[in-house]
Amino acid sequence: MRLTTSIVIVLISSLAFIPAQGQAKDTGDTDTIKQLEQDMGNAMVAGDIEKLSQIYADNFATVGSSGEVVTKQTLLSDFKSFHDQLEWFENGPIDVQVYGNVAVASARVKEKRNRDGKDTSGEFVWMDLLENRGGKWVVVRSAGARLSR
Repeated sequence: MRLTTSIVIVLISSLAFIPAQGQAKDTGDTDTIKQLEQDMGNAMVAGDIEKLSQIYADNFATVGSSGEVVTKQTLLSDFKSFHDQLEWFENGPIDVQVYGNVAVASARVKEKRNRDGKDTSGEFVWMDLLENRGGKWVVVRSAGARLSR
């Protein structure tokens, strides 16, 4: 099993430990999170480091495809230096589940991307763990995996 697949499974399994408070009764949080996810992709395409800094929590971390830990600082630096360039993306329908101050968003995405000058485009699945901090949703963890070609 690939490392990213294992990470996705662990992240999904960890939801069992979140107190079940049910999904939000109104669609306000759900719509806000869906828009945040779209805004994140748009900010990546635009290289808008300030917007990305607002979307990712200061303690954001994920594990990259090579097994390295990627922090908010690493992610922002990669976009700022054009080490990571997202040219375009298209999210599929985004599923959002809200559990009090914690939420999970997931979807498929098609993207055109270059990392270190190498074309890494493709179709992927992703999942973000978000937390509502002071009335603002931020991404605290992410996981993703490439779909078979």
